[in-house]
Amino acid sequence: MIINKAKVLIIDDDIYICRLLVKRFNKMDHEADYCLTLTKGLESLSTNEYDILFLDVNLPDGNGLEAISTIKDNLSAPEIIIMTGEDAPEGADIAIKARVWDYIQKSGSYKEFQFSLTRALEYRRQKQPLARKIDIKRESIIGKSRQIRDCLEKVLKTAGNDVPVLISGQTGTGKELFARAIHENSRRAKHNFIVVDCAALPEHLVESVLFGHAKGAFTSADSNKTGLIKLADKGTLFLDEVGELPIDIQKKFLRVLQEKQFRPVGSKNEISSNFRLIAATHRNLANMVEQKQLREDFYFRIASILIEIPPLKDRKPDIPLLVEHHMKRKTKLYNEPSHKVSQQFMEELMGYNWPGNVRELFNSLDYASSDAFRDSTLFPKHLPDHIRTFNIKNRIKQQKQSGQSNVQQNPCGPMPSCNTSFNKLSLKDHIETTKQKYITELWHCAQGDIKTACRLSGLSRGHLYALLKQYSIKTP
Repeated sequence: MIINKAKVLIIDDDIYICRLLVKRFNKMDHEADYCLTLTKGLESLSTNEYDILFLDVNLPDGNGLEAISTIKDNLSAPEIIIMTGEDAPEGADIAIKARVWDYIQKSGSYKEFQFSLTRALEYRRQKQPLARKIDIKRESIIGKSRQIRDCLEKVLKTAGNDVPVLISGQTGTGKELFARAIHENSRRAKHNFIVVDCAALPEHLVESVLFGHAKGAFTSADSNKTGLIKLADKGTLFLDEVGELPIDIQKKFLRVLQEKQFRPVGSKNEISSNFRLIAATHRNLANMVEQKQLREDFYFRIASILIEIPPLKDRKPDIPLLVEHHMKRKTKLYNEPSHKVSQQFMEELMGYNWPGNVRELFNSLDYASSDAFRDSTLFPKHLPDHIRTFNIKNRIKQQKQSGQSNVQQNPCGPMPSCNTSFNKLSLKDHIETTKQKYITELWHCAQGDIKTACRLSGLSRGHLYALLKQYSIKTP
């Protein structure tokens, strides 16, 4: 496959590696550039569009793994390839969970870098048409954050097949909305979307409700009854809070999933139902399997595809959009005058942690609107007391932490030889004739600690060791 010219950015504090990779990638007819600090790299990403990012883990001014979320917030975020000089398997776990393209060692051959770059570009160009075609039916799913975009991309992908889907997320995040979105964007959209609240099913009637029953199957069965599984034929069966399904029913449900056939309670004949299964839970099903509260085979059968809905506290940029949507919806449904939202009111909403998620946000807006009554604008005083109390306590806590931070000693310590200019050490600010004095004072200021010296100066460990040797400065 022919790969067209691409823009590549390298963020690494080792200038030798940066220049080598830039030279190699330019020979591949790509446009490559590099930054030696995370700050400069993020600035470059915010002002330019790159296809591929090679990102170091340990940088003078931050951790590359911790910056992945910030980088991915951009709609045109590049494919990220993490490169590290350390044997850190836990870093690989973090990187892959953050959906980076690859995780490679700097000690590897150049061919590994070239191979990873080429594959990442193939993937990027393949997914671009899909990214442009993210226009799907998403009634009541409000948000433009990266987390929501990721979920919608999974909705679009899963809507094209019949593989069982497990949607996880805290209470109030909108799991049913995403289940409906999968159904509405699938070929089954014209058929039933059957919701089963497993937590609300009476234990002695679970089997009858799901599978149906024949007349005379039990005392009160005075007629045949069609079960919910049959009602979902050609459509979608949504098992909400699937973790509450009794163990014995889980076993029987396995065969239904496999064969799409089952026998109603008290019936001698089997019937079929061609349904697509979507399940949802707010519980940790893997832990339930370990505790023998959920069958392992049942768990793996319903969790072929996983979609995790983010809590509202992790996508706060979506709050203004959710507020606007709900206020308009209230006006339309109840024909009531719409309240304006003050800036202070919105700031209070953004400061709260929303343990009840979107559902709690909407309930709080209803409360505030009711409390405001004929007032045209919503202010913080209209919010529930617990939200205002939380924000006040949080602000006091932050002020205390800020005050404690301000009185901490200078990292260099009280040593008289530690010049105040070392608050922002940068080798670029010094001319060559003062380099030796700079390195000598730096080493003394860091009290012989290599990590502190690297952090203060912005130098890589290897470069600093070379300078220390050059100026005959003893190291531990």
